[in-house]
Amino acid sequence: MTCPKGAVVAGHLCLDIFPSLRHLARGQFDLLFKPGRLIQVGAAQFSTGGLVSNTGLALHRLGVPTRLIAKVGSDPFGQIVRDIVTRHGAFLVEGITVDPTAPTSYSVIISPPDMDRIFLHCPGANDTFSSTDIAHDLVAQAALFHFGYPPLMRRMYTEAGKELVEVLKRAKATGATTSLDMSFPDSSSESGEVDWRAIFKAALPYVDIFLPSLEEMLFTLSHRTYEQLGSGGPLLAQVTPALLAEVSIELLEMGVKVVVLKLGDQGLYLRTGGRDGLASLGRARPVDWLQWADREMWAPCFQVNVVGTTGAGDATIAGFLASLLRDLSPERAMTMAVAVGACNVEAADALSGLRTWEATAARVAADWPRHALNIRATGWQWDATEALWFGPADT
Repeated sequence: MTCPKGAVVAGHLCLDIFPSLRHLARGQFDLLFKPGRLIQVGAAQFSTGGLVSNTGLALHRLGVPTRLIAKVGSDPFGQIVRDIVTRHGAFLVEGITVDPTAPTSYSVIISPPDMDRIFLHCPGANDTFSSTDIAHDLVAQAALFHFGYPPLMRRMYTEAGKELVEVLKRAKATGATTSLDMSFPDSSSESGEVDWRAIFKAALPYVDIFLPSLEEMLFTLSHRTYEQLGSGGPLLAQVTPALLAEVSIELLEMGVKVVVLKLGDQGLYLRTGGRDGLASLGRARPVDWLQWADREMWAPCFQVNVVGTTGAGDATIAGFLASLLRDLSPERAMTMAVAVGACNVEAADALSGLRTWEATAARVAADWPRHALNIRATGWQWDATEALWFGPADT
């Protein structure tokens, strides 16, 4: 069933190249990847990557009328990107412009068995993307405008985020609901050194829904906390409700109406503002929007056989935004978000594991088991019917 409300997804787009490393046994990676070694790999898999592909095409797969806005170069990689997007729908490539002065962005993704991925990334044409590349006539026709990843798009973070603010401000002025996703800044590059707090303070007043990962927020807002938790082992394994509340409250105070924090295998956290802010949520505002006011909940992940995690966060966001566009409750939106994310990780790339909206909903309805999530904090309560944790700020 097609969703009655549509979306424009704009920002980062690249070509992902996956050399097959399936033949490597667990533990071989560190021994093999040394200077001077020739390492035999399998056939390379090509797919589109970045937010425009991962979230945009996922929304399309979930039945949301979607238009894409991005940039590629005039090189062979750019043609491959356009060809792949065209397979999902010829109209989807119409908003992808060609910059003859820049190479196409690409990533080589090293994903050995039982290890986290390593990305070799070229920003390419994404670094030249600016507010003038947004077709605002398309945005004016959509209920939702979703943008990302500013840390991988140079003009979005230089000059104190001037272009990012302009993109979001103009989109919000059309009456669309605006949403923003982040990516992890490269600590060794320019994007890892800019004042992201200042950029957020300027940009987030024009953002209705902010959907970063907790790690991204700790790196950009509280680097000391990020380093302290990282030194104690896997960061996400040390997540506490107090930390989630602290980060989400700060983001709400910067002007965001809905905060969604991605927590990897620890699930998904939601914190929303009051009814005064939600009243101006834009054209994607649910019919029963008051049930979204002053909410706090945490959704555990569904159990699946994980093949790859590429684009898992983007797919989770697509599930959440598709739910919003379908006027679902926040409880249902959280469940469908982690369900779409779970389907994603059942395939190596970002899109092959995704199912239709109807097939995903049917899987959820068939008593799909979830991973255990034990929260021992004052005011948090488990709801077995919804299979969600509700926090003390939830009304």
